[in-house]
Amino acid sequence: MVNVIGLGYIGLPTALMMASHGVEVIGTDYNKELVDTLNNGHTTFKEDGLDELFQDAINAGIKFSNEYQVTDTYIVSVPTPYDKFSKKVDATYVIEAVKSVAKVAPKGATVVVESTVSPGTMEKFVKPAIEAAGFKVGEDINLVHAPERIIPGNMVYELYHNNRTIGADDKVIGEKVKKLYSSFCQGEIVITDIKTAEMTKVVENTFRAVNIAFANELAKICRHDDMDVYEIIKICNMHPRVNILQPGPGVGGHCISVDPWFLVGDYPGLAKVIAESMRINDSMPDFVLNRIYEIMKEKGLKDISRVGLYGLTYKENVDDMRESPTLQLLESQERHLAPGLKVYDPWVTKDVVENQYHDFDTFLNNVDMVVVMVGHSEIKEMQGKLAGKVVLDTRKVINLEGVYRL
Repeated sequence: MVNVIGLGYIGLPTALMMASHGVEVIGTDYNKELVDTLNNGHTTFKEDGLDELFQDAINAGIKFSNEYQVTDTYIVSVPTPYDKFSKKVDATYVIEAVKSVAKVAPKGATVVVESTVSPGTMEKFVKPAIEAAGFKVGEDINLVHAPERIIPGNMVYELYHNNRTIGADDKVIGEKVKKLYSSFCQGEIVITDIKTAEMTKVVENTFRAVNIAFANELAKICRHDDMDVYEIIKICNMHPRVNILQPGPGVGGHCISVDPWFLVGDYPGLAKVIAESMRINDSMPDFVLNRIYEIMKEKGLKDISRVGLYGLTYKENVDDMRESPTLQLLESQERHLAPGLKVYDPWVTKDVVENQYHDFDTFLNNVDMVVVMVGHSEIKEMQGKLAGKVVLDTRKVINLEGVYRL
């Protein structure tokens, strides 16, 4: 039996996938309301294909509990934020989960950490937590790092098809865990050592962050000198060895906006390009806010409360708001003591910010200017309703005349 610890955006799909492919699974989370929701037959977030996968797992016998289980395999999938000051990984949730596992785990058990961590975290934090409970790592308890590699909006497909990395300092244990993931994973599964696995996951997200930062810096340069960054990128990308990304209003989610900071925190004297890239990406919500003020002045708009932000999530067609650029922009605006912007997102049904609407038409009736922060399918399909509004499109998804861009 596998006990999956943490039933959030990564742990729940992983648990469901294993259960639906013949693995006996019990999912554990400290959040009683979340566990009750799952036990009552409902998923806890929106994701294409997740409800069908959930039903398959239920039919296969998956169970959910607030209690840690006595078993031979644990998969820890809990959040790993970063310390805002040191930029180092905050491994608190992982450490607490591992300590709880150690209270019930029998000798011979394997603890697999899926949570993204910085290089050396398993050695410096996870291993001591296990040994403090009286176990000897490598003899009594086996440690493995198998970093997740899926993205909200395409989780189920990527769980099936993405390649995976298994970090294990004991090759026999690595093969055992590889066999477990092979129950559903159709991609290539590579076995390496723990520290290499830790580093590769962070490097993957850092690569993406640096490339996004390059596009965002180009947008700032082009805005400063009245050039069309989108036309420039389009022409540059005609070169066979150039592939510049599109700029945007910032970077959100719990990967690209967080993981690269782990390297900055651990290697401050070395990770200079990474540090500057992260600062560029983090500056984009303020850049958008400044564009709003520029356009309002140009169009003669006086009332900031008649400006509406379309989109609260960090990417299109998901309900995931973690580190979203819109939330960052709203926080920045509050620091300027300005009246509140209106907000609407079709994927966010609960009130999470002030001045939030839950009907697109009502939202439009209460604003003169719309700032497209997220390219949900809805806004692409219903962009005709924006006619007559001043529009700042930060995602390049609106094709109307007179639309402003970054």
